[in-house]
Amino acid sequence: MTQAIAPVPAAQESHSQVVKVQLQLRERILAGELAAGERIAELAIVQRLGISRTPIREALMRLEQEGMLEAVAGGRGYRVRVFSEADVSDAIELRGTLEGLAARMAAERGVDERLMAQALRCLDAIDRVLDAPGWGDQAFSRYVALNSEFHDQLLAMSGSAFMQRELERVKRLPFASPSGFVIVRSDSPRAHHSLILAQEQHRQVLEAIEQREGARAEALMKEHSRIARRNLREAMRAPEAAGVPGAQLIRAGR
Repeated sequence: MTQAIAPVPAAQESHSQVVKVQLQLRERILAGELAAGERIAELAIVQRLGISRTPIREALMRLEQEGMLEAVAGGRGYRVRVFSEADVSDAIELRGTLEGLAARMAAERGVDERLMAQALRCLDAIDRVLDAPGWGDQAFSRYVALNSEFHDQLLAMSGSAFMQRELERVKRLPFASPSGFVIVRSDSPRAHHSLILAQEQHRQVLEAIEQREGARAEALMKEHSRIARRNLREAMRAPEAAGVPGAQLIRAGR
């Protein structure tokens, strides 16, 4: 006898649509299909995506909360936000400050051996990527994934659900993720050197956590974020900056 498949609850299906629209719009913004300062009308999105207005309205509200959009005065919809270089730099610094606090908490509270082993294996995998011949876009993509994994593991080491929620919220801010501005050009020797330096800081942070040196672990993570801030400055001044996802949304200065 064939068992009937339970229908998907309407609320769950609606949430899925909201997330889908949110991701599609974010991708279009970062790809430059929706220009900085461009007004986004609900009706135009309805026609473009073929989805009803209710999930689109909620998706737009979420993107405003993320900081990708800003509301137009008088309730006339939204427009794509333009960021100053200072805004992005501040977001990166905030992430570094919270990651520093997470590292301090991990060092002072102690870390489960399994978590530490996972983090060490992740760093070993990063070493293999950095040491492999033929460095280029493919290796860089692998590095980005592993780098994100390591930062997630570091966050888990804090043992604080509150800290994890707050850091996840900050990382959703435009350009504030650990790999948002990890390098400018993936094929340049300077970029490769930058990643090697970042990897050495990864190792030092884990060592500080193992040695229960909270202040040192915190300071190292704050310093670690400065690499991303330096790469942001270089990206804003280099011709290849147009290749950075979402770079067209950032204006130099304040």
